Amino acid sequence: MRHIILVCAIFFTSFSVYATKPDLVLAQEFKGQNITGWAMSEKLDGVRAYWNGKQLISRQGHPFTPPADFTRYFPPYPIDGELFSQRGLFEQISGTVRSHSGDWRAIKLHVFDVPQAKGNLYQRLAVLQTWLKSHPNAPIIIIPQMPARNHEHAQAFLKQVEALGGEGVMLRNPNLPYSGGRSANLLKLKSQHDAECIVTRHHQGKGKYTQQLGALSCKNQHGEFRIGSGFKDTDRLNPPTIGSRITYRYRGFTQKGTPRFATFMRVRPHE
Repeated sequence: MRHIILVCAIFFTSFSVYATKPDLVLAQEFKGQNITGWAMSEKLDGVRAYWNGKQLISRQGHPFTPPADFTRYFPPYPIDGELFSQRGLFEQISGTVRSHSGDWRAIKLHVFDVPQAKGNLYQRLAVLQTWLKSHPNAPIIIIPQMPARNHEHAQAFLKQVEALGGEGVMLRNPNLPYSGGRSANLLKLKSQHDAECIVTRHHQGKGKYTQQLGALSCKNQHGEFRIGSGFKDTDRLNPPTIGSRITYRYRGFTQKGTPRFATFMRVRPHE
């Protein structure tokens, strides 16, 4: 009998820890596509989060553990967005929302779509706006969407965002329903691109970096390449472990097809 109770306890504990992985829309890179009339907004450097109507979960389906009051006034339908406080604080935001005891007081869910609502993007967001009028204490902000006149307008908006310390711009075709997966109707526009790779090797530093990390090798679909810049002193003393996934920035590609001017950004946390 004790064994049966133990098995049941393990089963129900496991069930509560994991939720169904949401089918989220994912962006492609902007490469000169015609985006006239599309909705553009600032790309927030936060943590992607999906409220399924009952639970706040990550893109991999792992539940977040915010204070009980955080989701008290959330709507009974799904909303997709980014957990965010302010620019330049990604590590702090990520650490907070992935901790069981983090301080969420500065965190809000910045929403860019209401997946199951009817109508175009603006009509879907209007559904949430109506909810927020009667629930003003909900820690939810609707990300402002601006119609793009043309490519030049989007580039000008990008410069404004970057001047304020922002990461980039998101471009959405507002006339289509929400649809999961990598989409040609959701594009990200940035002066610098970022991508992920798996760390394969550490290279010892020279000079003031003797006995520390000088560079690392990593690998992805573009092949294996080195990254030697962007590291803080703490990163060089405690480098990303071999096999870990990191995010890096780059500017185009070399003739060999590897990222040009690759710069370390951060270790990708487990989701």
